[in-house]
Amino acid sequence: MPFDAGTFPYRLRFTDCSLASRSSSSKLWRRVSAALLLLLLVLGGASLYAAWRVLWRPNVADSAYGPAYLFIRTGATYQSVLDSLERHELLQEPATFKWLAERRGYPAQVHPGRYRLDFGLGNAALLDRLLRGEQDTVDFVLDAFKYKPQLARQMQRQLEADSTSLRRLLNRQAWLQQQYGVDTTSVLTLFIPGRYRFVWNTSTLQFVDSMAAHHRRFWTAERRRRADSLQLSPTEVHVLASIVQRETAKPEDKPVIAGVYLNRLRRGMRLQADPTLLWAIGNFGVKRVLNQDKLVDSPYNTYKHKGLPPGPITSANRQTLDAVLKPAAHQYLFFCARPDGSGFSDFAVTFAEHKQNARRYQRRLDSLNIKR
Repeated sequence: MPFDAGTFPYRLRFTDCSLASRSSSSKLWRRVSAALLLLLLVLGGASLYAAWRVLWRPNVADSAYGPAYLFIRTGATYQSVLDSLERHELLQEPATFKWLAERRGYPAQVHPGRYRLDFGLGNAALLDRLLRGEQDTVDFVLDAFKYKPQLARQMQRQLEADSTSLRRLLNRQAWLQQQYGVDTTSVLTLFIPGRYRFVWNTSTLQFVDSMAAHHRRFWTAERRRRADSLQLSPTEVHVLASIVQRETAKPEDKPVIAGVYLNRLRRGMRLQADPTLLWAIGNFGVKRVLNQDKLVDSPYNTYKHKGLPPGPITSANRQTLDAVLKPAAHQYLFFCARPDGSGFSDFAVTFAEHKQNARRYQRRLDSLNIKR
């Protein structure tokens, strides 16, 4: 075909326009795609941030006093949990916790207890803990006590259960006999001072059951054998140990004093234990026992009545119980506090020796002007 020079420029310009149009469309599409990608990245990043903020961002407030605790009482509602969190300022953003809690069904699954809120804990981890009821246990410390109200106050101070319910339970004679084989007086022997682990929302009944279980574990076959060899029941060991514990805080003297009282019991002598007298008159602050005190009409007056008193005058700890179960072998029948104020005792076989020891102690009280 002959070359048509006249048509060539026209065709060339047409081809250039098509290429230019396609190039412009491609650039526009790339720009739109880039914008869409950027928008998706922004939206995705915002969603990830929102998810991180609600689920994993540390939300438990910092405290200069260590981890905080959330206490949820038995029968508490979801709203009361929210109120407690806000009132005690335990969360940095209560709103995000509430949003997630409602979507995970927590309002219908509130479990009572004492929950540890470590700084840095996020909403998801906190809700996992609450939904599973994973509460922190209480390091329960039972100190020595003399009366039921003192025991009840210790329980109420550390657990959810109230003191009134415990006092009522400890006065149910028939129930105590059936459940634990003790009466309303000897029931106090079930509670051995020491450290225990409890969940905070332990009920009164669970508390007594647990302490009775610890008591049973203390009384091993070997300890029961030792009590039998002394011709004492476990309850009687507790009662005697309570007297020894009030007599001295010195571990070295405890088995010796236990031996004195056991010697007196074997001989049919009255114990004449001053601590039982102080329990009878209701005043453990007395430093000097007077003759008029010995006239008090009480089964706990061991100056009047032979044998052990009907119940313990304090809760004996494990060390003192074992001191009674492993008494020192000797012939002593008397003892008296040393006049040097050391807390140790002087022991005597005869009453004449004891009178000399007692006079020295009385002179010390006189020098300190102690009348009572």
